[in-house]
Amino acid sequence: MSERAVFFLSDQTGVTAETLGHSLLTQFDGQKFRQVTLPFIDTLDKAREAVRKINLAAKDSALRPIIFSTMVQDDFRAVIREAEGLHLDIFDVFLEPLEKELQQKSTHMAGRAHGMSDIEGYMRRIEATNFALANDDGGISRNYDKADVILVGVSRSGKTPTCLYLALQYGVYAANFPLTDEEFDRGELPDILLKMKQKLFGLTIAPTRLRQIRKERRPLGRYSSTQQVGYEVREAEKIFKRHNIPYVDTTEFSIEEISSRILDGTGVERRVRP
Repeated sequence: MSERAVFFLSDQTGVTAETLGHSLLTQFDGQKFRQVTLPFIDTLDKAREAVRKINLAAKDSALRPIIFSTMVQDDFRAVIREAEGLHLDIFDVFLEPLEKELQQKSTHMAGRAHGMSDIEGYMRRIEATNFALANDDGGISRNYDKADVILVGVSRSGKTPTCLYLALQYGVYAANFPLTDEEFDRGELPDILLKMKQKLFGLTIAPTRLRQIRKERRPLGRYSSTQQVGYEVREAEKIFKRHNIPYVDTTEFSIEEISSRILDGTGVERRVRP
C-alpha cells in the first residue's frame, strides 16, 4: 500500500496541528502515512516554500497529500490554499463558526494557543517538569509528599514519558518508582511508597511488548529474556492487586491515553489546561 503524505503546517510550533491531525488519522486502520511537520511559517516566502514541498509530494505520488493547517494570517492561508492536496484548515473549521456564535471577530494573533500569555501556567509546567526529572525512576529527590501522583511499574513500562507528558501538558507533579527484583523477592513495596499509597498508580504491559522494547535497549542478557520479563510483569501485577493499587495496561495505549486514564482513575486535578 502506498504511503500518503500528511503535512502539519503552522505559524508557530505545529503542536496543535499535530495533536488534532494525529488523533484523526488514528481512526483509519491499514492506512500508511508519511507525516511532515512544517512549523514557524511566518513569512510569505516560507508559505510558498511549504506549498512547493506539498506539490512535490503530490507529484511523486498517486495519492494527494493531506494538509492540516493552523495558520492564522489570511495572506499566508491564501498561499497555502494553492497547494495540491486536501486542505483541513482548523481555523476555517472552528474559528469562523465561533465568530458567528460569539458575534465577535477573533484577534487572528499567532501563538495564542501555545504562547506566553499565561505566565502562571507556563511556570507551573516548568516546575512540574523539573519535579518529574528529579523524581524519575526513584531518583535521589524522592520528595513524594509534593507529588500529585506516583507511577509504579517495571522498567520500560512507560513511566518516564507519561510523567513528563503529565507535567508538560497539565502541570501535574508526577514521580515514578521502578519495581525491581528487590520488591519482587519481598513481594512488598518500600515503606516510602506505602506511606503514599493513596498517590500510587500502576503501569503494566504485555510481556511480549516489554521484551521487544527492552531488546532494543539491551538485546543480550537477563534483562530482556522471556523468563525475566514474564516474571516481572506477573509479580508487579500481584503487588498492585495486593495493595488495591489502580493500574492500566499500556501495551496498546498512547501516552495521551495513558495520561487520561491516570487522571480519571486518580481524580488528580489538571493544574493547567492545554
